Amino acid sequence: MRATGSTNSSSNAVSLTVTVVLLAVSAGLYYLKVIGVPVLVILIIISLLIGSSIKIADQWEKAVVLRMGKFSGLKGPGLFLIIPIIDQISSFIDQRVRVTEFRAEQTLTKDTVPVNVDAVVYWTVWDVEKAALEVQEYIKAISFIAQTDLRDIIGKHELADLLQDREKIAEDLQKTLDANTNPWGITCQTVGIRDIIIPQALADAMSKQAQAERERKARVILGTAETEIAEKFAQASKEYADNPIALHLRGMNMLYEGLKEKGSMVIVPSSALDSMNLGVIGGLVSLAKDNEPKKKLPQESLE
Repeated sequence: MRATGSTNSSSNAVSLTVTVVLLAVSAGLYYLKVIGVPVLVILIIISLLIGSSIKIADQWEKAVVLRMGKFSGLKGPGLFLIIPIIDQISSFIDQRVRVTEFRAEQTLTKDTVPVNVDAVVYWTVWDVEKAALEVQEYIKAISFIAQTDLRDIIGKHELADLLQDREKIAEDLQKTLDANTNPWGITCQTVGIRDIIIPQALADAMSKQAQAERERKARVILGTAETEIAEKFAQASKEYADNPIALHLRGMNMLYEGLKEKGSMVIVPSSALDSMNLGVIGGLVSLAKDNEPKKKLPQESLE
């Protein structure tokens, strides 16, 4: 495994194979006494130089080539050659989308609430030359600048904004990071806020506040329902005032609904009985219940 963004000093399979073949040919020629020791030494040196000149970059990589310490160009992906001793591979730059985790611990919000925020940023190198020449260790630089920008964003927003507008804050952070990393040839594509941790005491207080708010809304809804019921009763009373027969039928229906279950008891105000003529009906119902045949208890067994 090569370290992405660092110098690759390991030999690839092609370079190693070519070097071994050339050394074997040189040894064979010396064994057959075709060449002497001085020529053998020269062939060995040439074989090593040829082998060291063969490099391979993966499909997603670019190799940064320095010639006598100066930037010469980019090579790859695939097989390429360099001039031994004169050319040097500075680093292999990975151009795939990568992810970096960062966090801000015990950072104060605008309303002085300490929070811990975990986030991730997805970024990629779009200009390999700038990434190699403008910043020394761009992976660490991205991590540090992301953490700094996250702290700045938290300090500019209140806790309620952090909890409710998480997507907008992540978008603002992405724009800030992209503006800072673009001069390095790096673009930050997406920022995601994974978690926002607040003190436990504050979380309990917020939970109680939310519960109180729900109770308040429930009471308001109940009061509104009572108001609507009172309005409906007022409208019904106007209808019943000029129609005593309808009132009488309604009373009979109410009494039936209350007594249709056996053993139930209905308490009706005496004023309602007088106004709806329910006294006689109530007495008849009670008489009917008294006259119902009682269940006989099983006779006790004689000892």
